[in-house]
Amino acid sequence: MSVELPFAPVDDIIRRHAGDLRVSADAAEELARRIQDHGAAVAATAAERADEDGRKTLMAADFGVDDVTDRESLALPVAPVDRIARLDIPDAYRVSKDARLALAARLEEYAADAAAGAAVLAEHAGRRTVQAEDVETYFELVE
Repeated sequence: MSVELPFAPVDDIIRRHAGDLRVSADAAEELARRIQDHGAAVAATAAERADEDGRKTLMAADFGVDDVTDRESLALPVAPVDRIARLDIPDAYRVSKDARLALAARLEEYAADAAAGAAVLAEHAGRRTVQAEDVETYFELVE
């Protein structure tokens, strides 16, 4: 499976939470892959909720979001998030605009938590650069 999410916005999210630390390209790539996997799983769960309600359109509420964030406040681009949402759901489902924004907001939260955790791990290891291994270790610790 290819990574749908561009690395630049993910890199921005990591840098926002890394403080004075540098960020390796591998760290951004690893986090982008994790975001994609998580987003596809969240969308599959949302599709199950929509199916229980007899709908074929995923709505923001299916992602556990009541107030939808506006597009301008998001770092992650919505088009790749839409593609991520469709990775593990049948083609018969549609993803509403609000659902795409809701998923993007949830994925940014997920990425921010991981970025902050990876930065702490890099500092703990005595390094000045957040690396892919820090992202991997963060997820090993929280999953």
